[in-house]
Amino acid sequence: MDNSKHDEYADLNWAIGINRFTLAMIGLWPNDKLNYRQKVWAKFRSFFIFLLLTVVQIMPSIFSLTRVWNDMVAIIDNLQITLPFSVCAIKIIIMWLRKEDLESVVNMIVADWTRKKTEKERVTMMSKAKIARILIIFGCIMMVIAIFTLIVPPCFGYSMRYVTNITDPGKPLLLQTYYFRDMSMSPNFEIMFFAQAMAIILGAFTYTGIDNFLGLLVFHICGQMEILKERLLNFDEFKDFNVGLSMNVRNHVRLIRSVEIIDKTFNLMLLALLVYFGILFCLQGFLIINMMNDGGDISVVRIFWLVSVLINTFVHMCVYCVVGDMLIEKCDDIFYAVYDFAWYTLKPNEARSLMLIMIRAEKPLYITAGKIFPMTLSMFCSLLKTSAGYISVLHANH
Repeated sequence: MDNSKHDEYADLNWAIGINRFTLAMIGLWPNDKLNYRQKVWAKFRSFFIFLLLTVVQIMPSIFSLTRVWNDMVAIIDNLQITLPFSVCAIKIIIMWLRKEDLESVVNMIVADWTRKKTEKERVTMMSKAKIARILIIFGCIMMVIAIFTLIVPPCFGYSMRYVTNITDPGKPLLLQTYYFRDMSMSPNFEIMFFAQAMAIILGAFTYTGIDNFLGLLVFHICGQMEILKERLLNFDEFKDFNVGLSMNVRNHVRLIRSVEIIDKTFNLMLLALLVYFGILFCLQGFLIINMMNDGGDISVVRIFWLVSVLINTFVHMCVYCVVGDMLIEKCDDIFYAVYDFAWYTLKPNEARSLMLIMIRAEKPLYITAGKIFPMTLSMFCSLLKTSAGYISVLHANH
């Protein structure tokens, strides 16, 4: 393999390496190059994680929720863990079902990085990949902090949870759960403590890895749209108009299809995240205000934990909306690139052919939540405004 080819694969590994490692570890990285044995092992890992989250955390937390229904603080303490774990289980199911569709998008990314390209195109792709990589690293850091906070302090008797006699009649576990057997006795307590720790670690990897995978896909497509825009602005560099037009149309069509696959895969996931964020923002905002109004009962460590969880979910939701806005902006750039081209210097049949790109680019590309709400910053601001309104309602009726 020559040096240029080696450099292209090095760029590919740099751009997708962290995300590929995270998703491959939990068996959800779309890869059609795996043999039968590797595919079965990947499916087993993802199924094991789904089963672990459901049996160890989600179902016992729902049982616990029915027991604390009259305690608002205990309900919030329950939901701030139950909701993200439930969303995580939904993500696993969706990724599992859409894995084959996503393989074509991943193959497109690999092909884009390994093909011959100009230095300017490489710089454009690297700049977008750098943003996605920073977000992945930030997500991993937040994941490690969350894992450390939920697991390590309870080992020394300090918990971030709201502990009551109803939820924890004996020794408090890592998460608010209710089991039909007494888990306060040894070795049941130690076994369940370890099982919940494993659920937290694997759930955090899954939650963050899938979120960052969406960012990786959209940022790559935005980079390819920027490259396409530059080619359209320099259309006169093509010696043969029809060859250049055909190449750009094919490139545009594959990007459109990739966005459609991404939206088809992630729209239900984003709808669940939208509902989850709205509920969590509302409830945790109410809890933080309520704790601060209690005066002497303020726990600085607990408030720090609640604020960190709120900031983490806020940043993730904001990223979805930012990449959605970027996608719309890059689509508009393609439209205006064709519009600004000196089409009047072309032959009539060539000008008509160029209009095909303009007509298609006029329809914006965006990712949606349940094919209902486009993921944009304006939608995010509306969600914050609505959630803040419910905080005041809860506070007034408390």
